[in-house]
Formats: sequence, structure tokens, C-alpha cells
Amino acid sequence: MTDNDRHVLRAGAAARGPYALDIDPKRAGWSYAGLRVLELPPGGSHTLAAGDSEWIVLPLSGSCTVHVDGESFELLGRPSVFGSVTDFAYVPRDAHARITSGAGGRFALAGARCERRLPARYGPAPEVPVELRGASTCSRQVNNFAAAHTFACDRLIAVEVLTPGGNWSSYPPHKHDEYQPGVESALEEIYYFEVERTRREDSGLGYHRVSPSRPGGTDLLAEVRTGDAVLIPDGWHGPSIAAPGHTLYYLNVMAGPGEEREWLIRDHPDHGWIRDAWPSQPVDPRLPLYGPELDS
Repeated sequence: MTDNDRHVLRAGAAARGPYALDIDPKRAGWSYAGLRVLELPPGGSHTLAAGDSEWIVLPLSGSCTVHVDGESFELLGRPSVFGSVTDFAYVPRDAHARITSGAGGRFALAGARCERRLPARYGPAPEVPVELRGASTCSRQVNNFAAAHTFACDRLIAVEVLTPGGNWSSYPPHKHDEYQPGVESALEEIYYFEVERTRREDSGLGYHRVSPSRPGGTDLLAEVRTGDAVLIPDGWHGPSIAAPGHTLYYLNVMAGPGEEREWLIRDHPDHGWIRDAWPSQPVDPRLPLYGPELDS
């Protein structure tokens, strides 16, 4: 079995019960990170038993209400991941949450096994920092809704990345598969992809690369389409390549064993130099795709 077979989950291949995608640590073969995609019909509802994990309910399309710990969080959501930043709700471990949607929709449940039980909370869309990262054909937009420095979780780190057609993101290739204090975190990672459909007859595609960082490490090059996911237990990951004419979206879900919740990466030594070129190059004028606010 190749790494593409083990680590690339095609749309529908990891469906289970009410979930169009259900990746738990056991299925992934690791210890912390998980991701589910819940599809609700109009008037639909679902009960989420958090168990030993913390979760963020993130609308991909549509709106919903999250009832948890005696509170109700109304998520306005969005028409699609390509249209706007969204609000979200945090569900603590050991909770039972009910998710309801009057009009229906698709909702990502990003999770991580954790120890601390933090309070249930609402994340407003206007407070999500939007970052423009890279330059020229490496330009991309990062919605840091649950980055380590923007929203408090115990172990979960999650962000959204949008890459305009023809650009490379997750570049230079980087890794976070071993703990080196102050230099690199040990984090499992899931990439969940959607591709903007610009023509009825063309559903769009992208490509994702992971190269080995150790003997016998992960080695894959995958064509990805809407609904696909890639598991990254180790390795230099990147680039993620958007085909011309199609914006590429991915949701990154990360978690690991470190005492500090932090995202520390090491660039591939053959490609890290590209960062030094960015200050002299313009950011792709197609960005930002949307707001609400930009990191300087």
C-alpha cells in the first residue's frame, strides 16, 4: 500500500453515520487530531458527544445553532468557504452539544483529544484575523480563526487557507513532526480541501505534496478535489497547488502532545530561501478574497 492509499481520503471514502467525513485519531493512526464534516438537511439536527476531545463547529456553508452547556450560539455561517469568513462555536470535552439548522448546511467539526475542559464559547466572524501570507505566485489568504495566538483551546489549532488559481501555498515545504524547544512543534495535521467551481462542466482540482523528512517517512503527491482530505503524520508538506481558474481552499486541523500549544515549523533546507524574496515582491492583487480585517 502506498502513502497515497494510506493518507489520502477521497470524498465519501471516510463517511460514517451522519458524517460525510469522519476522521478520528484511531482511524488516522495517531493520538490527537480529528475532523468531521456534518451535512444537515433543512430542519435537521445532530447531537455531538464530545467525549475526550474539544471541538470547533465551523460552518462551511449554511447557518446553524449550537446548544451546549445551557447556552445557545447562533452561527450566521456563510454561503460557501469562498464567500466570507464565518463565525464558529467552541464545544468543550465531556459536553453534549446539539447542532440544529433551519435551512440546512455543511459544518466542519474540528477536534483534538485534550485534558482541560475550557468553557463553551462563541467566535464572532469580525474577530477572525485574516492574514495575507507569501508574495507573488506564493500569495495566499489565511483565516486564523483558531490559530495558537488567536483563540484559546487546550490542544486544537485550526486555520483556513485560500489560494488563488495558479498559486502555490504551504510553500516553502515545512514540517512539524518532532519536538525541538523553541524551533519545532510535534503536530499531527489534517488537510481538508474544497475547490471553487467556476464552470458547470469543470469541478476543478489541486495538487498536494508531502516528501519524507526521515527514512521511510510519508511520501505522496495527490490530486485533490472537493471533499478530499490528506493526513500528515510527518514529512515536509507542501506545496498545495491551485489549478488556474480555481481558488483552492483547505482547512488545517492540528494537535499534538506538547505542553505548549504552539505552531513552530522548520522550512525545507532546499527551499526556505524563497521567504527572503517575498519582501521585494507584490502580494497577488486578487487578495484578499474577503475580510473582515487584515494582519499587518
